[in-house]
Amino acid sequence: MIPILCSLSCLLVPILVSLLAEWRVKSAVDRYVKVPNASGQTGAEIARYLLDSQDLQHVELQRVDGTLTDHYDPQNNILRLSPAVYDGRSVFAAGVAAHEVGHAVQDQDGYIPLYLRTAIVPLVRLGSAISPWVIIAGFALSIFLIGIVIALIGVLLYATVALFSFVTLPVEFNASRRAKELLSSQGIATREEIQGVDRVLDAAALTYVAATIDATAGVFYYLLRLFVR
Repeated sequence: MIPILCSLSCLLVPILVSLLAEWRVKSAVDRYVKVPNASGQTGAEIARYLLDSQDLQHVELQRVDGTLTDHYDPQNNILRLSPAVYDGRSVFAAGVAAHEVGHAVQDQDGYIPLYLRTAIVPLVRLGSAISPWVIIAGFALSIFLIGIVIALIGVLLYATVALFSFVTLPVEFNASRRAKELLSSQGIATREEIQGVDRVLDAAALTYVAATIDATAGVFYYLLRLFVR
């Protein structure tokens, strides 16, 4: 009974947390994308100003298609913003733009978790691509010792996804903290706007928490399936 309950928990808890995260993000975005920021600047203008204020003139700004596709590319020093952020003049646009600038500042400061996350990306891509097949092969042969070994290798490969998620958490939370400090210190956002930015970024951070729970639960689920028979 206990293994069954643990397996159900590994499946249901990530789903519930993911649904909560999705609802919070949608709620925050829908609210603050309609609230104009006091500066009247677009997300691109705010990002450029903040980058220049931190001696990051070499970081290029690019407009990228999609929704919530905003990200900083540390390998090419490019900050990419989605249309709603790049062209938007909302509190939402200001918060997301500042958050991505926070990643650029992390890069400049030599923030170790950011470098660690970038370094393990190739391993994570490999692990996420082949781990399901390795695990399936291991389970198929699990009546033999070699099958258990193969399955364990597959689980370890899958665990790189969980590792990536864990490393991502401090990177994202730190970038959000830097974003709010930059918006406040540079006089771009009012105290009320910072509260709105806080809600937007906290909602976005919950998606990373959900991803971490999901990946970790996946590792435990596979281990339960392998050893509790």
